[in-house]
Amino acid sequence: MNRRTFVGTTAVVGGVVVGGSVLAGCSDDGGDGEPAAGLVGTTDVTLRINGEERRIAVDNRTSLLDMLRERAGLPGTKKGCDQGACGACTILVDGQRVNSCLTLAVMHDGAEIITIEGLETDGRLHPLQQAFIDKDAFQCGFCTAGQIVSGVACIREGHTGSPAEIREWMSGNICRCGAYTNIVAAVTQAADKA
Repeated sequence: MNRRTFVGTTAVVGGVVVGGSVLAGCSDDGGDGEPAAGLVGTTDVTLRINGEERRIAVDNRTSLLDMLRERAGLPGTKKGCDQGACGACTILVDGQRVNSCLTLAVMHDGAEIITIEGLETDGRLHPLQQAFIDKDAFQCGFCTAGQIVSGVACIREGHTGSPAEIREWMSGNICRCGAYTNIVAAVTQAADKA
């Protein structure tokens, strides 16, 4: 038996043994077709989303991002990496920036949430939304919602003293198109008007 045959045979046999045992343990029922106790549950959460009190029943395992998009009907917050690395899902929870893909909805019962849809006032764009248009601070637009929400927080936090400071405090938001220069210019413009 050569090395290649040995490795291939070991991988196949190991895969069958491990795969079979994993699949045997993956059943979520007690054998009678009913979900096992404690695995599935829902909770009613009451949130103030974009100024409106909402009561939403969610599966206990639902991320805040998925609740906003699928249960609250607010698709403006984007699902990018779903690992907290890109910032596309950035929202404000009680005034703080949060990657909504990394937190469970049930953890925020009673919280005040602002998404991209909640930034406009009486049909008028938020100054940073307008600055993004003025400075052409987006290309594909996928990261734009998270960039704008993060930029609003950056301005509120007082981290707009220089382009370098803005870049540092916005570093959790990735733009795959590379519109960073224009994003910094937009945040600067909105900060000057604040």
